[in-house]
Order: sequence, then C-alpha cells, then structure tokens
Amino acid sequence: MTSLGKAVFADINERHSSTSSENDSELISGDFDESSLSLAFENLFFMPYDIIERFNSSVSTLDISHNKFSRNLQFLTEFENLSSLNLDNNRIDAYTIFPYLPKLELLWLNHNHINQLFPFLRNLSESLPNLRYLCLMGNTSAPSYLNGGTFYDYLQYRLFVISWFPRLEHLDDRTVTPEQRREAKRLFKRPLFENLTENTPFHECITQIQNTVVSMFTKTSLHDRKGTQKVSNLVV
Repeated sequence: MTSLGKAVFADINERHSSTSSENDSELISGDFDESSLSLAFENLFFMPYDIIERFNSSVSTLDISHNKFSRNLQFLTEFENLSSLNLDNNRIDAYTIFPYLPKLELLWLNHNHINQLFPFLRNLSESLPNLRYLCLMGNTSAPSYLNGGTFYDYLQYRLFVISWFPRLEHLDDRTVTPEQRREAKRLFKRPLFENLTENTPFHECITQIQNTVVSMFTKTSLHDRKGTQKVSNLVV
C-alpha cells in the first residue's frame, strides 16, 4: 500500500528524472502499489489535488481513516475504480451524503458522528448500490453492550441496516444470514416505512409501527365485542 509520504517521494523523484538513470526509475516505481493508497493520520479535511491527479485511475483501495473528513466527499468520484474505502475515525455525521459510487463494495465508518440511521442509510443506499461490506461500530446510532445498548436494540439496528442494502454480506463484525435478510424485509417494508420515518426519529418510528399493529387488533376486538353485546349482559 502506498502512503502519502511514499507518494510525495515518488513525485519528487519523477520531477528529478533528468538526473536519474533508467534503472533507478524502475527501482522507485517497483516500490509502490498504486492500487492501494493510505492517507491515514494526515490531519486532512480535503483531498489534495496532486493526490487525485496521480492516483485517480489506479486506486481501488483508499484508507483515509483518522482524519477530519465530514460532508466534503465529492472528491471520491474522482477515483474511478474505488471499491474499498476506510473512513474510520473521521467526522461523518447523519447528514453526510456520499456521491454516487457504483463500484464501491466495502465501507468502514467506525467511530464517526452518526447519531441517527434515517435518512442516513437511505441516502447511503442510493449512493452505494453495490455495497457488500459495511461497518458502523462506535457510532451512537449503532447500539452495543459497549455503549449501553441491549440485545434487542442491537438486533433492531442490525435488521434495519440490512433492509437498506440488498447485496450486503457482512455488517460490522458478523455475516448477514438469509434468516436476517428475510426478517429485515418483513419488518421494514417500503414505501410504508419511508412514509412513517420521513419526519420521525427512528426510535419513535418503531413505536408507531408497534402501536399501529396493536391498534389493528384492538379495533378487530372491539368490533367483535359490539356484535356480541346484543346477546350478552356482561360488563367489560
């Protein structure tokens, strides 16, 4: 994997090629894997143009973890063959919208500032239609025992995320099973769910769904009661 330091070193040597031998140039170029680029821990909040210009067509794996990227991600479209992206420990929040990246299959978003799943996941699924591996651990919207979440909270979160990505194979630290996919599809049908969540926080939406189901059964029960009141003197 090429790091920022190596990239700068290679660029300096290329510009100094007039005094370098052909063998030296081959040695330098052989030291770099331009399909993978790491810019981790570089205190970046934007992508340097020189990096884009040099690696836009060659990089498929990009590590920009431990930086300050937030909502300024449009530069990602410049990496034409990007299939793997590590954005751990940045400033991605619930309102960050990713550009359209049809080739991206792996996305790491651990330890960011994502505090609600909707509409973040809806936007993410539209931008990354072929996502297969997703990791959201360490965000407040991803409940676990480490942040006070219950097993029910975790299961609800997991099924909700799975429901947005039909190609997802691995979420956080676990494989997506066929049973989980079926349950996610059953619980979070659309467009009914989208209508409920358009202006409602996720946890309130779940409560609304539960109340709706209870209400349906309650109405049926009341209707049956009215039908039997004519032949019964029981007081409820």
